Amino acid sequence: MMDALDIFASAGLWAAVLRIATPLLFGTLGALICERAGVLNLGIEGIMTFGAMIGWMTVYQGGDLWLGILAAALGGAAFGLLHALLTVPLGLSQHVTGLGITLFASSLTYFIFRLSVPVSGSPPTIVPFQVLHIPGLSDLPFLGEALFNQTAPTYLAIALAIILAFALQRTPLGLAVRIVGENPHAAEAQGIDPIRVRIAAVVFGSALMGVGGAFLTLSAFNSFFPTMIQGRGWVCIALVVFASWRPERALLGALLFALFDAYQLRLQHVVGKAVPYQLFLMIPYLLSIAALLVMARRARVPQALMQPFRRGER
Repeated sequence: MMDALDIFASAGLWAAVLRIATPLLFGTLGALICERAGVLNLGIEGIMTFGAMIGWMTVYQGGDLWLGILAAALGGAAFGLLHALLTVPLGLSQHVTGLGITLFASSLTYFIFRLSVPVSGSPPTIVPFQVLHIPGLSDLPFLGEALFNQTAPTYLAIALAIILAFALQRTPLGLAVRIVGENPHAAEAQGIDPIRVRIAAVVFGSALMGVGGAFLTLSAFNSFFPTMIQGRGWVCIALVVFASWRPERALLGALLFALFDAYQLRLQHVVGKAVPYQLFLMIPYLLSIAALLVMARRARVPQALMQPFRRGER
C-alpha cells in the first residue's frame, strides 16, 4: 500500500505527467477551437496520425526539428481546410465528414510512410527534441526535475493554453469565434462573416492537432509507427467536454488524464504480475469517464455546434 502511495512522491511521475499531457493538450485545444466556432472535427485521430508522420518524415529527410513541427501544422491545416470546405459552405454532415477525414488521413499516412521507408526489422530513428535546461529552475530540488525537465514543445503547449484562454475571452477575434459558435446569424448581423470565421477556426484547430501528433515522434519518441496515436484523438474529444470548451480547463483535463496514465504505468511495477496489466491500462479511461460524467452535467455546449449556417435561413 505504501509503495503505491510513494509513487506520488516521485518527481519522475510528475515529469511524465507533463510529457504525456502535451499531445493531448495540443489536440484538445485544436478540437476546442473548432467546436467553439460551431464545427465538430472528428478527423482528429487521422490528423494527429498524419502530423506524427509528416513531422517525423521532415526531420528524417534532413529537416530541422522545428521545421518538422511546421510541416505537421501545415499538414493538419490542409486536412482542416478539407473538413471545413465540406462542412461549412457545403453543409455536409460533420460526423460523417470527420470520420471520413480520419480514415483518409490514416490511409494516406500509411501509404506515404511505406512508400518512403522500406520495411525493416527496426524502424529508422531521428534525434528528437532534447530537454531544455532552464537556469535557476531546472536545478531546484524536486520541482526542477518534476516541472522544468521538459522539451520545448511542452512549454509551448502550456503557453498556448494560456494565450488561447485570454484570446477567447478578452479579444475581438475570440469574441467573433464564440458568437459564431453560439449564434452565427447574430454574428452576421454584427458584420462578422460566420463562414470565414468557421473555416479559419477549423484550419487553425486542425493545425494544432497535427502538432500534437508530431510531438509523439519528435519529442516523446524518435521514430514513427502507424498505430502510435492509440486513440488519443478520441480522448481529446472527450476532454473538450470535460473542459466545458475552455482552454484553461483543457490544460487541467489533459494533466488529469496524464496523471492517471503515468500512475498506472508505475503501479504495474509495484503490483507485478499478480494483476493482468490490461486492467491497469483501463484505469485512466475509466477514471476519465467518471470525471467526464461529473463535469458533463455542468457543461454548456456552444448553441450552434454542428448546426450548418446558411445565409437567409433562420
